[in-house]
Amino acid sequence: MYLRHFSLREAPFSITPDPAFFFPHDGAQAALNTLLVALRSGEGFLKIVGEVGCGKTVLCRQLLKTLQSECVTAYIPNPDMGPDDLLLALALELNVELTAPHSRYQMLGALRDCLLLHAEAGRRVVVCIDEAQAIPLRTVESLRLLSNLETEKQKLLQLVLLGQPELDERLARPEIRQLLQRITFSEYLGPMAARSVPAYLQHRLATAALDELTDVKLFDAAAARALSRYSGGVPRLVNVLAHKSLMLAYGENERRVKVRHVRMAAAETPGMQVPPFWWQRWRARWARQDADKALACDTSRDTAWQDTQPLHDFEAGQPEGRR
Repeated sequence: MYLRHFSLREAPFSITPDPAFFFPHDGAQAALNTLLVALRSGEGFLKIVGEVGCGKTVLCRQLLKTLQSECVTAYIPNPDMGPDDLLLALALELNVELTAPHSRYQMLGALRDCLLLHAEAGRRVVVCIDEAQAIPLRTVESLRLLSNLETEKQKLLQLVLLGQPELDERLARPEIRQLLQRITFSEYLGPMAARSVPAYLQHRLATAALDELTDVKLFDAAAARALSRYSGGVPRLVNVLAHKSLMLAYGENERRVKVRHVRMAAAETPGMQVPPFWWQRWRARWARQDADKALACDTSRDTAWQDTQPLHDFEAGQPEGRR
């Protein structure tokens, strides 16, 4: 591929959520700070909602990496399971020994005993549930039961829910309002600002660089701006377009990515929608204003014409009884 051509050790724009490539742009850093402060303060239930492709999973893994030395952590990537299966998955993540048959009462008791041992040793337990919008409603009850595991002084288990905007819709349902009331901190993770995209590209290239001689400014300023426009600042789309652009530049034996490479990459990406330039938006707005003015003038002209018609013309069209 193009790794040797650009002096890279590994693919810099893989869509695999690797915390080594975590980039602390404004939104991601704010979400991470909120989680760290809340968890270190002992809060029990936290929520991160983000758009598709905006880096929720890599944020989650960065959080777990940061807390690795101070907490017992567990990660559930796919919570689309029944109530008992969720408890079983959590027990396996925490290395809780269970004896068959696995009844809900037995699993909750074993989990509580495990969490009490960690609490007595001064260890906090943090569980991150990714793709939380996929949690079935019947499984939400298990989350509520888990949130009840506490002592007189502290929560035995701290839960972090990460999901797409549909998670808010699910939590707003009346039948699970008890769970919503237990969420103490919430943060939104959106696309990167346009000004962050060039730094994001350089950060990924520097992380994947073969050595200090690797050029991490492979994207021209105009190419970086074009990539920001096409991707809308969504990290996953930035990675897809950047990877394709590097392949196109390599195919032409170029050492830098140009605007044409980004345009060709966007044209080859299904579902890619190009936002209009600012001057195109202004032109469309002016056209709408001109159309509204023309319509208003036509309406005014018609009204004036009707007002000038003789009364007998109007009466001529009325029924006999109304004259």
